Amino acid sequence: MPHVLVLNASYEPLGVVPLRRALVLVLESKAVCLEESGAFLHSESRTVPAPSVVRLKRFVKVPYRGPVPLTRRALFARDGGRCVYCGGVATSVDHVIPRSRGGRHVWDNVVASCRRCNHVKADRHLMELGWRLRDKPAPPTGLAWRIIGTGHRDPRWLPYLQPFGGDDALARIDAAGGEAALAARPVRAGARAVPSGSALP
Repeated sequence: MPHVLVLNASYEPLGVVPLRRALVLVLESKAVCLEESGAFLHSESRTVPAPSVVRLKRFVKVPYRGPVPLTRRALFARDGGRCVYCGGVATSVDHVIPRSRGGRHVWDNVVASCRRCNHVKADRHLMELGWRLRDKPAPPTGLAWRIIGTGHRDPRWLPYLQPFGGDDALARIDAAGGEAALAARPVRAGARAVPSGSALP
């Protein structure tokens, strides 16, 4: 089912919802359609254009969001789909400081890697192998990363994501071979399109 970008009344990206939920928001006059997808939805009595971007009519106060959720898809996008050790195509996730040695599953300690490098490194520290990271891992910033991390993407969303880090996020996805390449890599089970505790009506 297609997904729709939901913006706050202030045009701040809130999340991505299924088309059905977005349509209910529009039909109940809780949101206005800013961009249409080009498709139409038909009922017995009317035909409605399917939205691609909707904006809430009332401002919704969003609780503190914390860091961008660490998902496999967002991680591969952050690292450009490349192994941080050799520059090859990334196919797995590695903990810089191995979990068996107290490393945590956080943005600063998780990187994209190829299977070969991940296997060679195993549970060793980089110093033991004489390896160095090309870039220091860090959490991505900008509200656009919350949208990109869901795995849903529509070109009509870009103008609404650009002010919130969308150019950087999408450039990294394109460097990784595009959304199709990221989609081919398994995504963490249970990844949610709308963050838990979302304040959407």
